[in-house]
Amino acid sequence: MKATGTTRSPGAALAALAGAQFTVMLATSIVNVALPQIRSGVSLSDGATTWVVNAYGLAFGALLLAGGRAADLLGRRRILLAGLGVFAVSSLAAGLATSSAALIAARAVQGLGAAAIAPAALALVMEVFPAGPGRGKALGVWGAVSGAGGAAGVLLGGVLTQAWGWPWIFYTVALGAALVLAAASATVPKVPAQVTGRFDVLGTATVTLALTALVWGLTTARRTGWGDSFVLGSFAVAAALLTVFVLVERRHPHPLLPPRLFRTGRIATGNALMALLGSVWIALFFFLPLYQQQVLGDSPLATGLGQLPLAFANMLGSTLAPRISRRIGTTATITGALLTEAAGLLWLSRLSAHGSYAVDVLGPSVLIGLGLSIAFVQLTALSVEGVPAQDAGLAGGLVNTTRQVGGAIGLAVLATLAGTATTHAAAHQPHLEALTAGYRTAFTVGSAVLAATAALALGLSCRRTPAAPAPDRPAPQPAAHH
Repeated sequence: MKATGTTRSPGAALAALAGAQFTVMLATSIVNVALPQIRSGVSLSDGATTWVVNAYGLAFGALLLAGGRAADLLGRRRILLAGLGVFAVSSLAAGLATSSAALIAARAVQGLGAAAIAPAALALVMEVFPAGPGRGKALGVWGAVSGAGGAAGVLLGGVLTQAWGWPWIFYTVALGAALVLAAASATVPKVPAQVTGRFDVLGTATVTLALTALVWGLTTARRTGWGDSFVLGSFAVAAALLTVFVLVERRHPHPLLPPRLFRTGRIATGNALMALLGSVWIALFFFLPLYQQQVLGDSPLATGLGQLPLAFANMLGSTLAPRISRRIGTTATITGALLTEAAGLLWLSRLSAHGSYAVDVLGPSVLIGLGLSIAFVQLTALSVEGVPAQDAGLAGGLVNTTRQVGGAIGLAVLATLAGTATTHAAAHQPHLEALTAGYRTAFTVGSAVLAATAALALGLSCRRTPAAPAPDRPAPQPAAHH
């Protein structure tokens, strides 16, 4: 693989960039196994417990577009290193938190750091590895560490929580971020800023507040019901702010989300499918560890070890994804991967309150790991296909945004459905049976969402648009070349 620019060791640069992505994904799932201990440690309510996960995912997803555009304007390496610094400090603060408010605030700042890291790192991968087989292999590595980071988070969360207590999950993430920061400083090339212009502050503010209001309303609906006035008000605010965002983007000379981005390659298709995949992804790593601990009675360590087959399947699928795509084509690869993951979730929907890991979890985990990793690699590639250098950071931010916001919304909706199913079942079934009924509902709906996504992929991913974008109005200022 030949690198562009001044990179003497593209392999070392890729390792550092993949490490940054791994750390971001690790922080997404490492808290899941430790949630019962965190709940008692800082006196979390049921609703606040969900926000330990959602505060990170929401801040991450809502600020990714801003992070991607900042990387294009200010320099990708600079934004990557700054994001890693913020990430390390906020992770340390989360471990030191003694109250629910401090912990949730630290998780939100973690999300801010991650929103700078992920798009800058992906844009740098595209910079170091030009279009072709080399980039395909690099994206395979990217997919492997992304999926493995989620599974490894559950494993490390279990090991650390059982050995030293829940604060150590955050101390470990802080240490990992610091090490990646040092590695990136030494190996990642300096790439000049790609565009000139003003940062779209108003557009960033409106879309961030809109997404916050949307997910807040979805999360609150779990406790108060969908007809609650506060929930409906949150949805109304989200809709109003999204309308303002669209109007702002049309008038701004340098919009946060320029229309030209959607006239390039198959970006809109890739992001739409990635949002649906993300809606199930984060919820999977939320519900599965809870089932293993609360129903099967597994310890945090056993729960974490139970994620190893999924992690290995994920790494295998990411490695094979480019090869499979070259053999059978992008559309068939994406569709097959989504159906494979849907089959695994459908298998999980048959969970028993008196089951076992070997019977109820192992087989589905392998199917899910393979399908998830292959779909993620191919959808990432689809979402950055044909993007000019000036928009690489923004494209990276967009694909991460759709996955993270889709995940936050999916978790809120599936948690609401699971909670409702559990409440209804508790009226006439024992506690463990009622909990299992809720988890079965979440996995059943998740399987249906992925099956529908596969059907959409058949029709949408075969549509191509011209690779060269038409100019926006008003025309953007010339990109800075190097």
